[in-house]
Amino acid sequence: MSVLNPAPLAVVDEGIPNAPKREQQRRRRVQGSRPGWFVYTSLAVVLGAAIFPFYWSFLIGSGDASTIRDPDMSWLPGGNFLENAASVVNDPAVNFWPALWNSIYSSGLIALSVVFFSTLAGWAFAKLRFRGSRWLLVFVVATMAVPTQLGVVPLYILFSDLGWTGSIGAIIIPALTSAFGVFWMTQYLQQAVPDELIEAARVDGASSFRTFLTVGLPAARPAAAMLGLFTFVSAWNNFFWPFIVLDRSDPTLPVALSLLQSNYFVDYSIVLAGVLLSTIPLLILFVFAGKQLVSGIMAGAVKG
Repeated sequence: MSVLNPAPLAVVDEGIPNAPKREQQRRRRVQGSRPGWFVYTSLAVVLGAAIFPFYWSFLIGSGDASTIRDPDMSWLPGGNFLENAASVVNDPAVNFWPALWNSIYSSGLIALSVVFFSTLAGWAFAKLRFRGSRWLLVFVVATMAVPTQLGVVPLYILFSDLGWTGSIGAIIIPALTSAFGVFWMTQYLQQAVPDELIEAARVDGASSFRTFLTVGLPAARPAAAMLGLFTFVSAWNNFFWPFIVLDRSDPTLPVALSLLQSNYFVDYSIVLAGVLLSTIPLLILFVFAGKQLVSGIMAGAVKG
């Protein structure tokens, strides 16, 4: 007696799509949605326009005093950049290293303060309910319309009466908070933190400040990283108020570099070499903080 093995039945279900064809269609759609040559060309032009000032500064900074006035100037860098940079660092009028420390110290402290207070105020405006919160936020935002120059004279008189002119605290204290930072964090926290999460923390017995530390701060990381980065850059490049309130013997780096142009003859190769030296800490900051910024944005975007 022989046992016949029946042939396997071919199950045909027209309702199930063909996987290989579906994958091919998906790849065609993805390939069709890729940017074309016009987009890449436009990005290349924008990138070149952004890099050109740095290359021009390095081109002049690597030459000598006659480079910028030479009609037949070569577009290839010279070999004097290290010599010009050493002239900037060793110039007794510039006082480079103390000025560099003043810029790092003041900019870092201002960035940390603005991030903390702006996040705290943004959390209050976005998630706490109190009388007059809406109008108070409108008032805070309206202060951004007031030009900074209008407050320079009364601010200088105030610090002069307090005896703080000439000290680094005179540029830190007025910048400890930021109206833009409060508005930025308020708008972000309104969307980033659901009210149900706050109610769950309150049910667990967390106080308002503990809820802010455990719920608000982790959620605010992407926006806080961006705010801190741009606040540091803005404080680092600030020239107007430090130039007025600080002494020339203890300035920040932008004020110190301006002393390179105080002579009768200005050597722009040394001036631009100093400008490039002042941008190196910012480039290092963007290299390291940029990764944290992107990772924070991705962490805030992926929610399960």
